[in-house]
Amino acid sequence: MNSASGDARWDARAIARHNAEVEKLWRDFHSGAPARVPVVWNFNTRYYLLDPALNQKGYTFEQYFQDPDAQWEVQLAFRRWIREHVSMDQPWGLPEEWDGLRPDFQNIYEAAWLGCPIEFRPGEVPDTWPLLKEDKGKLASLSIPDPLHGGIMGRAWEFYQRFEERRRREDFCGRPVGRSLLSGGGTDGPFTVACNLRGATELCLDLYEDPTFARELLEFVTEAIITRVRAVGEVNGVKYPQPGWGFADDSIQLLSVDQYREFVLPHHLRMVSEFSQGGPNAIHLCGSVQHLLPIVQRELNVQDFDLGFPVDLGRARRELGPGALLRGNLHPQTLKEGPPCKIEEETASIMAGGAKEGRRFIFCEGNNVAPGTPLEHFDAAYQAARRHGRHEG
Repeated sequence: MNSASGDARWDARAIARHNAEVEKLWRDFHSGAPARVPVVWNFNTRYYLLDPALNQKGYTFEQYFQDPDAQWEVQLAFRRWIREHVSMDQPWGLPEEWDGLRPDFQNIYEAAWLGCPIEFRPGEVPDTWPLLKEDKGKLASLSIPDPLHGGIMGRAWEFYQRFEERRRREDFCGRPVGRSLLSGGGTDGPFTVACNLRGATELCLDLYEDPTFARELLEFVTEAIITRVRAVGEVNGVKYPQPGWGFADDSIQLLSVDQYREFVLPHHLRMVSEFSQGGPNAIHLCGSVQHLLPIVQRELNVQDFDLGFPVDLGRARRELGPGALLRGNLHPQTLKEGPPCKIEEETASIMAGGAKEGRRFIFCEGNNVAPGTPLEHFDAAYQAARRHGRHEG
């Protein structure tokens, strides 16, 4: 096994040492006594599809959305590439069994399922056009599609069946592939999906000009989310409520605390009551959400925060306390563009800012690795985090 540069770190003995260290690090982390901050990078298959050096067959996102065999190939090849090339605190080398695949329709599947047309743009991830942008009156005619067979979820079901068929009769790199999962068992959040349907600017204006409509739209979206998550959970063998539950809602960054409390919090509370036994719960929030973190923690018992680069993690630690798990938040552009000295400087600053107090911090980019990020930049950040992320005592 070789990295792109032929680095000797990737020989069998180095892999064994790394994997033993990683296993101990995570064991200690979960027991509350890690020697240093763990490092994990968050990847999306866009990294593979938008990099010609990896995507040598030239798959487009449109092909990826249409062909389950393309998804099978891309997802597994990308996982192997990560395990054989990227420096982070996850196992290197081939696994005993690959995690099962799930249909991947990026962050647009919820809006597409509810009827928004998909747009494929060269060199970009797919997007959807807001169904209600020009005529919000169309909301009255919308109904919740079949959660397993309606719209793009019907395609997801077909992909899921194809993955199950292939994994039963073939392996990948001599390793079996685990049980597939149907996608759609989580959510990007009711306010974010409502923005997808209406348009973010239009929905924010609705909060002032037509709050009745805004509430009706959020109610419809929340009901749809709950319907789909329950149905997909049954397929995947997930029983609700769970001890804790996690979700996202990036677009709440557009709201004041009072707007969040009035328009969105009731829907977050409803989802949490449906799927969680009380928590602690988790949330992913890209963007400038600093002002909302205390109310989210207090009202939803969220104690696991995955946060983007605009958030001051030191302030978040002071406001949320030493027991909250923080994940973040090196700027993805810094990770991509470097140079290594800047990566080191920003990593050191994050580590010194207070986030690692309480030993409940996982260092990563905030949020999602940009396509084209060089391998040497992952290693520079990983080594910097190892140096500056040591816990005292």
